Amino acid sequence: MSTQLAEQISQRAAVAARAVANLSEAKKNQVLQRMADAIRAAKSTILAVNEKDMAAGKEKGLSEAMLDRLQLNDERIEGMASAIEEIIELSDPVGERKHFETRPNGIQVDKMRIPLGVICMIYEARPNVTADAGALCFKSGNAVILRCGREAIETSKAIADALHQALRDSELPEDVITVVPSPDRDLMTELLKQDKYIDLVIPRGGEGLIHFVSDNSKIPVIQHYKGVCHLYIDKDADLDKALNILLNGKTQRTGVCNALEGLVVHQDIAPKFLPVAAKALAEKNVVIHSDNASASYFDSPDVIAEDAFGEEYLALEIAVRTVKDFDQALDHIHHFGSGHTEVIVTENKEAADRFIREVDSAVTMANASSRFSDGGQLGLGAEIGISTSKLHAYGPMGLQALTTEKFVVTGTGQIRE
Repeated sequence: MSTQLAEQISQRAAVAARAVANLSEAKKNQVLQRMADAIRAAKSTILAVNEKDMAAGKEKGLSEAMLDRLQLNDERIEGMASAIEEIIELSDPVGERKHFETRPNGIQVDKMRIPLGVICMIYEARPNVTADAGALCFKSGNAVILRCGREAIETSKAIADALHQALRDSELPEDVITVVPSPDRDLMTELLKQDKYIDLVIPRGGEGLIHFVSDNSKIPVIQHYKGVCHLYIDKDADLDKALNILLNGKTQRTGVCNALEGLVVHQDIAPKFLPVAAKALAEKNVVIHSDNASASYFDSPDVIAEDAFGEEYLALEIAVRTVKDFDQALDHIHHFGSGHTEVIVTENKEAADRFIREVDSAVTMANASSRFSDGGQLGLGAEIGISTSKLHAYGPMGLQALTTEKFVVTGTGQIRE
């Protein structure tokens, strides 16, 4: 039964993808505006369904981080609609054509951006992904299959109902955006075998989910296992900037992948910075896990071993380490980072440039909060995910990452001899 349903869903999505692949940008934007309006119109329905998902999640003992991702309110509903309107303002990459080369025999070689085809999103307690992924895939000319976890499936269906209304009003097939009707894992496993119809899988969720998808998929997978983001306070840091960036990155919202999980401090500035940081973090009730060198600056920290760094807490917790120099900071980040986002605070341009050049991470920052590592904040509009695997995308993924390029050759009758 799961095999048959997975094939039906995938096949219908592949047919629907052809219906949107060559829509004009004006038509896409018209439909997207209808989607944003439909989400606003359905706000009370979506919130009522989400309240039930939240109650069920609490009963099942979901973590605070999962509940935070699951919960919707007036502001987050408006955020979903506004994110779709931001996508309207973005340039449509489909059809972009650039000259590659003119060969000696006169043939002209160009490259043109085209949709990938069918995207399969697999995610847990993130109902906003339904709107974000639906809109991004639509604008980039793709169909999307949305497999939501059981924690948020009813909320996701309610959001999809609003998107489907916009598609019907625009005389487009609903299968452009499909929410898989069941969170059954056997059905998900069968979807991962539909390489005849699905072109790319993007999982968003815990490390266990992403490992399962990667291990069981016959389709290329965008991987992002976890977000262990570090803040390195260099010896030439401005302490006010450093403290603000630390507090924003750690405490503004803890259950997200761009929140800080590690604080690395140069030993020369530690006596000035760590007492101030300790006081501010204590006021925010942040639990400290530290090495021996940093422990004396904190009140009853959890002193951890060298191999205990690199945890993704997704909570008011942070690991702190004091290092002897810049090179040791880079070594720590290389060993314990997850390739997501790494930040340096320094007034030394040479140090900042070296950090940006040498740190192997999808996003590197100097003197800015890790919380900006987000598609919307970086100008991509709503993001569909973050890739730490480098192929075919690296970092937050927006419209362009949902397309590829084909070669276009124009001649005047040339033949190969």
